[in-house]
Amino acid sequence: MKYLKQITILSILMWLAITADAQDKKALTFDDILKWNRITEKTISNDGSLVAYKLEPWKGDPVLKLIENDGSPVFTQTGGSDIRITEDSRFLLSRIKPLEDTIRQLKLQNINEEDMPEDQLLILNIQSGEKETIDNLKSFKIPEKWSGWAAYQTKPEEEKDTTVENKHRKEASSENGYPLHIKKLPGETVQFPCVTDYLFAGEKEVIAFVSTGDEDFKAGVYQYDLDEKDLTPVMQGDTKHKQLNISEDGSLMAFLSDSTTTKEEKDFALYLWDGQGNAGELVNNNNAALPEDWKISEHGALRFSQSNKRLFFGTAPELPEKDTTKPEDEIPVVDVWHWDEPVLHSRQLNNREENLKKSYVAVYHLDQDKMVQLENEDFTGIKLIDDGDAEKALAWSYLPYAVRRMWEGYPYHNDFYLVDMQTGKAEMFKKDCRATPDVSPNGEYVYWYNALDTTWVTYNIASGEEFTVTEPENIQVANELNDRPHPPRPYGTPDWLEDDKALLVYDRFDIWKVDPENREEPVNLTENGRKTKTKYRLIDYRTEDEKKKGLEESETYHLHGHNIETRGEGYYELKLKSPGEPKQLLGGKYSLNNPVKAKDKDVYVYTQETFQQFPDLQITKNFRKSARISNANPQQEEFKWGTIELYNWISADGRKLEGLLVKPEDFDPDKKYPLIVNFYEKSSQGLYNHRTPEVHRSTIDYHYYTSNDYIIFNPDVYYGTGYPGEDAFNCVMTGITQLISKGFIDEDHIAAQGHSWGGYQVAYLATRTDMFAAIESGAPVVNMFSAYGGIRENSGLNRSFQYEQTQSRIGKSIWEAPHRYLENSPLFWADKISTPMLIMHNEDDGAVPFSQGVELFIAMRRLRKPAWLLNYNEADHWPTKIRDKYDFQIRMSQFFEHYLKEKPMPEWMKEGIPAVEKGRNMGY
Repeated sequence: MKYLKQITILSILMWLAITADAQDKKALTFDDILKWNRITEKTISNDGSLVAYKLEPWKGDPVLKLIENDGSPVFTQTGGSDIRITEDSRFLLSRIKPLEDTIRQLKLQNINEEDMPEDQLLILNIQSGEKETIDNLKSFKIPEKWSGWAAYQTKPEEEKDTTVENKHRKEASSENGYPLHIKKLPGETVQFPCVTDYLFAGEKEVIAFVSTGDEDFKAGVYQYDLDEKDLTPVMQGDTKHKQLNISEDGSLMAFLSDSTTTKEEKDFALYLWDGQGNAGELVNNNNAALPEDWKISEHGALRFSQSNKRLFFGTAPELPEKDTTKPEDEIPVVDVWHWDEPVLHSRQLNNREENLKKSYVAVYHLDQDKMVQLENEDFTGIKLIDDGDAEKALAWSYLPYAVRRMWEGYPYHNDFYLVDMQTGKAEMFKKDCRATPDVSPNGEYVYWYNALDTTWVTYNIASGEEFTVTEPENIQVANELNDRPHPPRPYGTPDWLEDDKALLVYDRFDIWKVDPENREEPVNLTENGRKTKTKYRLIDYRTEDEKKKGLEESETYHLHGHNIETRGEGYYELKLKSPGEPKQLLGGKYSLNNPVKAKDKDVYVYTQETFQQFPDLQITKNFRKSARISNANPQQEEFKWGTIELYNWISADGRKLEGLLVKPEDFDPDKKYPLIVNFYEKSSQGLYNHRTPEVHRSTIDYHYYTSNDYIIFNPDVYYGTGYPGEDAFNCVMTGITQLISKGFIDEDHIAAQGHSWGGYQVAYLATRTDMFAAIESGAPVVNMFSAYGGIRENSGLNRSFQYEQTQSRIGKSIWEAPHRYLENSPLFWADKISTPMLIMHNEDDGAVPFSQGVELFIAMRRLRKPAWLLNYNEADHWPTKIRDKYDFQIRMSQFFEHYLKEKPMPEWMKEGIPAVEKGRNMGY
């Protein structure tokens, strides 16, 4: 008994100490949050000795930091971004942005945009510490696979000379080009004028560029040998050149050239330079292989096959000529929508600029001196096989089924084709499959996930045989928790072993090796994932070039593991040739992010985080011993923070549920706290996510509210089909009721907040209960009838699929089940609302029509119920500019403070802000 008393006294003393410590800390303000740093860039040198990263506050100047792999500081640069370390790990290059306060002061002086200071280029010699900065930077590049050189473009200083000669000097611009500087690291710089495009070869120390020329330098295409300091004219003349490309070994160059003189008339031809003499024309618009009324497209990227035997380029149909006999104001401005056109006209309009530049793949066989058109207007996608050296290409088309996309959504039905590289003839090998195909690295197989029967399927290109390589009764590769009236998505995309020997596919927990032709039984490589409830996923350090070859079965690989019960994570080791329980290298009650590996050394940078712990950079050689090498936010210790825990309850229909409960740091169970309920769908698996303080675009900041003595409840919601509002009610309200019974929630001061789908759900809850003292509903759908037939302005897609197949989960059309649309629409039950509501919906919302938020506001205004509508004029589905996000967070916090803490109404809530005072009076 005495021992128990001692324990009790010790616990009380510890609680008092924690409480006293918390009382010495400050509550977060939104001004504090604006200063919070994120790590928005990170890179590790190839030899693993150096790490560079960018610290970036929400408002203010970023800071580039270069450190040794033990954390020792090497270099710091305010304004640094776009960080590169050269292949030999000797130099760091970075863009330096002008200081934010400098730009702000110039704006206050009404300085023109073109007169604002330009970026600078930083070149740091890491070994010597010597630093060079170059003013007026436009662009810069370094080679990826070799070192010793950099190239950059600058905007020339304005000339003060007013002589006739100088007045006629060509002005630097994106069309005329900018000076190109090619710099040896360290060493001299060579300069070429008026360059519009430039690139390094992948494996040879040469650079190619296009210049429009000046009085001392002829326009044309050039190659410059960096070692020999030798400039070779590839083609000279005052012509337009586009789509410059150079083979990996630097032996071939290709480009498009147009000698026409008017902007309207364009006649591009394809040219090749093989290292000898001048470039020669390969294809022009009179080539017999071009389809009738087609031409070479200036927008089609050029690409050499891996063997350099083929050159791929783009073609396109010629557009109808504009009627130049009429002035513009006599030509009707009209969109003609046709009921049976494959792609909805709004989608066409949304993609108009992209489609005006759309090109179709053609190939020129360099070893056979012939062109073949591979892609046509009947295809909606094409992919080269074996890096362009295979005898076939893969193509697919959803056009025969395009109208169904309106209500079915993704994945789309497609027909699959193999296109002959020699003839361009397309042969369909799979009809009406709800999948998008892909090809194996070695080019032996086409493979796809069949959404309707939830299987992975392979197709042997040589034999024409199809194999279903996973079956749901053996390997459940589809989402087991799918709660939408929509085919479940797969657990990730397969990796392939080298030489196409096997696929690695995922189920919910484990990694399976599957034979592409079912010659061997599938093998569970990780074995214990389902048993231990650990989700294993392969960590892939490979470059894009390395991914073309597949995984080496003899190698050992790292895995990321997430336990769905504890929410803890770890890194593991697995030999693909030796199935078994993965060997844990590190793990615990935290979240981990995929590490970055040094190219030439076993040195890794990763982050580890919890609700309290910021994801600072950690460095390790073996994942058994790590060191923290950044300290992004030391000021966090000054502020009251929160704690997070899993919370369990039973839903109204008997389901065991989990959610997140976030409490103030100095939580007192005998005190009554205001509660904010914030949720979207399911969040409890993110128990250990950090949630960096942010002036969010659409949601509450958990740290701000717990620091200011609110409790936050984030419940998981499980859905059926047909009644998503009711499903949310059954999950959320029982959780709140149980929380109230614990005694520390002030049941008269409870609020709800959500955005988009979350905004809909909290608006629905407002029609079903008077438990809430206040609700903020962002971009909510409140009238499912009008929303069903609407358009997503940011994509041009019709919204029907959302209701019949995806998130809204109605499961039927408005003609099949009108009652479901009625019962789930808050608008039609707005007379039941007794809760004051703050609505944030923006007039340019491209996801949810602005009219939805307006309909709710008008209904509440008509019914004389307190409501406010925030419309950020320069925002889409949510505000993206810091000034608008800051404003939103201020107003939302004042709204909640009034209704949950009984503080006086601010002016904007009490009186509003008249339109004539817009931009002059914030009303805070």
